[in-house]
Amino acid sequence: MVKHVILWTLKSDYTEEEKETIKANIKKGLEGLLGKVPGLIEIKVYTNGLASSNVDLMLDSTLVDEDALKAYAVHPDHVEVANTLVRPYTAVRSCLDYII
Repeated sequence: MVKHVILWTLKSDYTEEEKETIKANIKKGLEGLLGKVPGLIEIKVYTNGLASSNVDLMLDSTLVDEDALKAYAVHPDHVEVANTLVRPYTAVRSCLDYII
């Protein structure tokens, strides 16, 4: 199995209220991919970091293997969520993929 972990920082030009809405939309969109993307076993988006955090949200997902991760990256439903709910609002993205 493969873990796919992403950390995002939202663009700084949003109010706290706007950030909460953006994070909720990202969470709903990404978690909604479960059952739609083959090989995606688990997906969870965390949006309520402690004050000590220096990122706004985290994706923690599990896929069956590296081929499933590659297919996830280009799956039309994932691309739609990324292009409409994630990329327009995020300034920084960090990723760690690893085998478990």
